[in-house]
Amino acid sequence: MKIKLSQGKPYPLGATFDGKGVNFSLFSANAKKVILCLFDQSGIEELKQIEITQNDHNIWHVYLEGIKAGQVYGYRVDGEYKPLEGKRFNKNKLLIDPYAKKLIGKLIWHKAIFGYDIDSPAQDLSFSTLDSAPYVPKSVVADDDYNWEDDILPDYDFSKSIIYEVHVKGYTELYPKIEDAFRGKFKALTSPKIMQYLKWLGITAVELQPVHAFFGHKIGKEQVNYWGYESLSFFAPDNAYLHQGRIDDFKDMVKTMHKNGIEVILDVVYNHTGEGNQLGPTLCYRGIDNESYYTLDKNNKRYYYDSTGCGASFNVENPYVLMLVTDSMRYWVQKMHVDGFRLDLAASLSRVKTVFKYDSCFLNAVRQDEILRNVKMIAEPWDASMGGYQIGAFPAGWAEWNDRFRDVVRRFWRGDERQIGEFASRIAGSSDVFGYNNKNLWSSINFITAHDGFNLNDLVSYNHKHNFANGENNRDGSDNNWSFNSGVEGFSCDEDVIQNRYLRAKALMATLLLSFGTPMILAGDELLHTQFGNNNPYCQDNIISWIVWEAIGTNERNFARYVHKLIALRKSFNVFSRKHFFTGEKVEKTDYRDLAWYNEKGTEFVGADWNNGKAKSISYLAYSENKLLLTIFNAENEAKKWKLPNIKKTKNWNLVLDSSACFDKNTQLKSSKTIMIPAWSVLAIEINI
Repeated sequence: MKIKLSQGKPYPLGATFDGKGVNFSLFSANAKKVILCLFDQSGIEELKQIEITQNDHNIWHVYLEGIKAGQVYGYRVDGEYKPLEGKRFNKNKLLIDPYAKKLIGKLIWHKAIFGYDIDSPAQDLSFSTLDSAPYVPKSVVADDDYNWEDDILPDYDFSKSIIYEVHVKGYTELYPKIEDAFRGKFKALTSPKIMQYLKWLGITAVELQPVHAFFGHKIGKEQVNYWGYESLSFFAPDNAYLHQGRIDDFKDMVKTMHKNGIEVILDVVYNHTGEGNQLGPTLCYRGIDNESYYTLDKNNKRYYYDSTGCGASFNVENPYVLMLVTDSMRYWVQKMHVDGFRLDLAASLSRVKTVFKYDSCFLNAVRQDEILRNVKMIAEPWDASMGGYQIGAFPAGWAEWNDRFRDVVRRFWRGDERQIGEFASRIAGSSDVFGYNNKNLWSSINFITAHDGFNLNDLVSYNHKHNFANGENNRDGSDNNWSFNSGVEGFSCDEDVIQNRYLRAKALMATLLLSFGTPMILAGDELLHTQFGNNNPYCQDNIISWIVWEAIGTNERNFARYVHKLIALRKSFNVFSRKHFFTGEKVEKTDYRDLAWYNEKGTEFVGADWNNGKAKSISYLAYSENKLLLTIFNAENEAKKWKLPNIKKTKNWNLVLDSSACFDKNTQLKSSKTIMIPAWSVLAIEINI
């Protein structure tokens, strides 16, 4: 290997190929020595060690002329090993470049990957002399060159977005007529059949569960980490999703999505890493500079401050660590052409000295960044520590997962009493939560189901979680599911039970898509996919989580057609893409309020209606340019007599949705008419004015 060394440059960080050689650059504020290790193409044989002597402003850098893209490498970083002071350097551990855009090899769970001797009674206060290189992934110098052709981002306004949460493997592993080598990978998502299906369904964006390289196992346990919420690298896509290690597979997928008018949003986990707490392995950040990359316990630096529930909070208050996160996001936007991000436990990223702040370093960095401020930003507005529930607290321009929508809609369609007021607030866009600081109506990401918790089919089929397959004796996963099994737990052949479940599933989906805000659908819900009652299948890389496409029957196909119809119906009414919250006042130059609530007597709600704890039905009348939309929700377990409101100067009344399928297509509707609203149903009536 003929190489010529020179000092190189501190920026850009990572390994940058310029056509002649590679500039290597690594941040570490507290290291005493940094060694660049070069490996053969297999990543097995360590060919050369090069000590990096140039350090400018905490950036260690060297330029190697003669090195090309594809070079396999890693770092050994030496310094003090004093866990009680937060210092955990160990030169025996080969470390991944935090800016590596490609990795090679799998993590092998071996005692050598730990910085301490796991057999020692002193635990992490001991020191391991074992070489970890044979057991850890290596970094690879990547070439970002790619022909994007005429890629044009769909660039939907948030107000017109319909998000579809997808797990790459779970969605594609069993999809018919895909080459076996492509199953469970980005390649599968480029299938013309899948593209055709997504376009037909009508969604505007796929939100991919984490695709950053992640651990194969949950820390200290044998379960496979199927979901990927233990990121190891923030630039490299996980090799499990690549065919023959091609990073371009991801770019091909994005380009294909864009050609079909679909955006790609990434679920990203910057709040913690796969290294976990003090008993976790040393693979990257801990060994490069533990004190800088993680937030340490101020009372005992041996331990970590953890607002994530995953071991240690990533320290985005450190400017270099914050730069790593924002550089990662910019990379995925500029080089990988993604359209936005959903940030896992975003409240954790927004803490200043462990307290959530609206003007935190992270939120300010995103707000002022000329690239990031123009893409979709979605916060999971909570974390796992005190003061972590911050729904509605993120700046204008951010959308946020609205778990209050999820919970009340579930309770309403379970048949719970005293839900009307909360239900109305949530389906109207949650202005009480988001309606300030010039935020828009689309700020509320409305969802009933997500990867975490029951999916739609299980929500109407189980009263209790059934997570024994996870190996934690059913202790994991939430107990607050607000679900109802219709009288039988799990699988049933009872036609009445099956019918009730089907009606409530249809009503739940109609509520999601006829509410105001931004809807998010969990992939597979439109096909009534079941997880057999498991509400936390994070480790189920099997039939529990995979969508079984070839098992989809007539009932499931009909439900998918129903969801397709709902999405089309939503798109046909401009009121669902309005940006500003409702006021309840009359629209200028009309006789109609922008949004009004009506009871079964055909009159507008008054105080007594809102205070009626036994009420389980409500309707809204929304103004949508030259027409009105009357939507009626009946969660009673029997049909209910309903008088349609008396609306003057209206022409045709058209029933555009009947979730129960009880009404004849030719049913004539008009102002003040009394009809019977079927149990567990949603009706939508278009009124021309």
